[in-house]
Amino acid sequence: MEFVRLETKLPPKEYRSDLEPTWCPGCGDFGVVTALTKAFSEEQFDPTSLAITSGIGCSSRLPLWMNAFGLHTAHGRALPAAVGIRLAKPEVPTIVTAGDGDIFSIGMEHFPHAARKNFNMTLIVMDNRMYALTKNQTSPTSRRGYKGSLNPYGNIEEPMNVLTFAIASGATFVAQSYSGNPKHLAETIKAASEHKGFSFVNVLSPCPTFNKIDTFKYYKGRTIDINKELGHDPSDVKKALELASHALDADNPELQDAEPFKGKRPIGIFLKVEKETFEDKVAKLKEKFIAPNGEPNWDEILDKYRP
Repeated sequence: MEFVRLETKLPPKEYRSDLEPTWCPGCGDFGVVTALTKAFSEEQFDPTSLAITSGIGCSSRLPLWMNAFGLHTAHGRALPAAVGIRLAKPEVPTIVTAGDGDIFSIGMEHFPHAARKNFNMTLIVMDNRMYALTKNQTSPTSRRGYKGSLNPYGNIEEPMNVLTFAIASGATFVAQSYSGNPKHLAETIKAASEHKGFSFVNVLSPCPTFNKIDTFKYYKGRTIDINKELGHDPSDVKKALELASHALDADNPELQDAEPFKGKRPIGIFLKVEKETFEDKVAKLKEKFIAPNGEPNWDEILDKYRP
């Protein structure tokens, strides 16, 4: 996206609002705020020039803590709101922050269309693998066997592989990071925000209050950087999809020693390709119907709809 950059660098704290987060102590989402402010500071983004939208959930409160134009929308509707911003004000860089339940459950139908149309925006999902705000129900990414408040005998469903879904939906930038590694997360967010097109970052973000399995202790020593450690080239779409298909192998005891991750959670940029954005296509379409005086040529436009 085309961010407006300041002449002087602001410290990360200047990208925070005067509101204090109400998350539980130790929430992984604090790491996302840290990474966002760090990335914005290093890139010298003008906080008054960007918009952050969210839905409903613990993670969706994030725009409240940021010094930027924020839009806290209805449950699952963060992406449509962001699309509205991109169509009305394509010059405004747009970031979406949400949770796994918000995006991949009630808001599921919006993801593939925003991705395949390649809207120029960045989606950051804080994936704690359950619903935290409503007190521990299983989400689409909950591991099999997870005991939520409505699943006392354990989740009988397989978790959704959001990375393969994003790639298959047509996202042009797909990555995964970990909130316990703010440096890697900040670098990933910078790369995603600089990408022109639909960029998706899934953040492994532990919930210390309810999820007692996918904890910071669990993730310690259990992440592997696919770019630095495996030498993955994100321009290789076929390889990206192959690697993403193994992203949940660590959930399966039978695959703890299996290649390519050997029981670890992959982080890094899986896919990064260039493709014309929806906004660019709209701009080209508008050029066809602009008269020499700069006004729309309404006769030519309406002729398209006359019998």
